Amino acid sequence: MKAKIGLLLLCFLFVFGSRAQKIRIKTGIEVLKEQKFKPLEGKRVGLITNPTGVDNELVSTIDLLYQAPNVNLVALFGPEHGVRGDEHAGDKVESAADPATGLPVYSLYGKTRKPTPEMLKGVDVLVYDIQDIGCRSFTYISTMGVAMEAAAENHIEFMVLDRPNPLGGLKIEGGLVEDGFISFVSQFKIPYVYGLTCGELALLLNGEGMLAKPCNLKVIKMKKWKRKMDYTQTGLQWIPSSPHIPHPHTAFFYPLSGIAGELGYLSIGVGYTIPFQMFGAEWIEAGKLAQRLNALRLPGLIFRPIYLKPFYSVGQGKQLQGVQVHITDYAKARLSEVQFYVMQEIAALYPDRAVFDHADKGRFNMFDKVSGSDEIRLSFAKNNRFADIADAWYKDVEPFRKIAKKYYLYK
Repeated sequence: MKAKIGLLLLCFLFVFGSRAQKIRIKTGIEVLKEQKFKPLEGKRVGLITNPTGVDNELVSTIDLLYQAPNVNLVALFGPEHGVRGDEHAGDKVESAADPATGLPVYSLYGKTRKPTPEMLKGVDVLVYDIQDIGCRSFTYISTMGVAMEAAAENHIEFMVLDRPNPLGGLKIEGGLVEDGFISFVSQFKIPYVYGLTCGELALLLNGEGMLAKPCNLKVIKMKKWKRKMDYTQTGLQWIPSSPHIPHPHTAFFYPLSGIAGELGYLSIGVGYTIPFQMFGAEWIEAGKLAQRLNALRLPGLIFRPIYLKPFYSVGQGKQLQGVQVHITDYAKARLSEVQFYVMQEIAALYPDRAVFDHADKGRFNMFDKVSGSDEIRLSFAKNNRFADIADAWYKDVEPFRKIAKKYYLYK
């Protein structure tokens, strides 16, 4: 009897598990394929992409457009990390020829971040197909926005092949970027976690006057994506969006630690096997820090003591202690708060090691740019308490959500 029940259970899991695996979102490139590339027919196409630009069978958008008989792909444009994803974070990317197609590859992360008229000569439409991670400081959306401006200035079309926001379409966290803190890691006045797909964000930038000049924009919508979905629920394969975002769940942790990581004072796992998922230093006592953080009872989060020796970056070759952050309920977790609570509890445990008293002051500028304001740093540093900045961190969330809803393409 037990054997029969076990067999039935295995059959059930096989059938329904297989069905679950077949739930596939159709991204913008898939929909464009369904349309037989008609929106690009008869036009000279420039493509802004990187390794994340693939269809559901992991075929590159470069190859799909290059081989389509009715598409004339004439140029490629590469963001940070390059068209083929072989450049390190922050490294300048040089223009070259693509070895696979022979097409010119223009760098948008080198001498210029914005396509020049010379680059766009002979281009009728710029197509954008890159998987973003839903966080303002990740530079691909900055590339998209300034490329939209270039398209407008040069009187060419701009097309976004839409993709899921890995964080889903419900989470919005962090204040808007203030005047004086606009940079390529905070290019537009949007929250730190903005809750839009790249297509929806493009519509918002165009519609809310956030660009120097609005462009002739078309978004190729996805099919079957819902706002409540994070990337792990889409059924899509994940292509690392940068060397330190190797898995879809890594995108959950990037806003959780990335701002603190700009200070170089704590290891956040970059250089170890769990990038953005931890906080560590030689002088931290793992058990004590984990105990204090767990006592806060932050929704959807558990902190586990961790001991490690990073392979490179902060703490390379040194024995560190700290905490690994585990997300137990993604819907309830407030991601971007975590780094501030960690900084708060470090200051309480080790008053002589409060972050802003000991971090390299030369890195404060980047911290402020990523935060979108110096108010966060200055207010937090007074007492090292998240409560002192909570109102400033969240004051723009609901007003932005109200504006953003006008540009929703998905429920």
